[in-house]
Amino acid sequence: MHRIDPYEFTETDAARTITNLPGIWDELVLGRDAGLVAHLYPDLEGDVADVLPRVWSAMLATGPAFRAAGQLPSGEGTVAGLHRGDGGVPKTPIDEAEIGWRGVVGDRQAARQHHGRPWQALCIWSQEVIDAFAAQGHPIAAGSAGENLTLRGLDWADVRPGTRLRIGGMLCEISSWALPCKKNARWFTGGDFMLMHHDRGPVSRAYATVLEPGVVRTGDTVVLH
Repeated sequence: MHRIDPYEFTETDAARTITNLPGIWDELVLGRDAGLVAHLYPDLEGDVADVLPRVWSAMLATGPAFRAAGQLPSGEGTVAGLHRGDGGVPKTPIDEAEIGWRGVVGDRQAARQHHGRPWQALCIWSQEVIDAFAAQGHPIAAGSAGENLTLRGLDWADVRPGTRLRIGGMLCEISSWALPCKKNARWFTGGDFMLMHHDRGPVSRAYATVLEPGVVRTGDTVVLH
């Protein structure tokens, strides 16, 4: 186990965080002045115990650097839904969620191979995106695709890696887009779950790192910054 207070990484978490950094970095700098953060990109050579802290520090420093340069958007919305599950999809709606460093307390992923790292503590999605898919005839609803928080009222093109969300008493930072999983094929006519891939536009779910734990309730205000 690797610990970078207050976050914990299993050996698999640590290895996958390091190997995923190039892709995460591409998402962070897309459409922004990459030169502003080039100096933050870490050396990936060495033992996992040495490299992981460098990688984690870079991931957490990039958003603030872009924010200080005025390159991040702002906005306001509300919590349309909260969801928790024992593994798999869909997740069950709840009215209130206690959110800790590892995500929604009581929530569980059925498979940890691709889930559960500190930068995947929360999965967040847009109610408007879900409604648009449903209007196209896809049998999808809030919580179907496994998101913990469904938000309403934000321009989803603005909710992307590097931005932060103050949601109720909790603060998180969007770390990466969530890649679609074949377990979500049932929510799409013809099974085309790749319709929610970020390559298709601002339609993807997003993963987030918890920066300040807290309680979130349905209807809470969401502030993007």
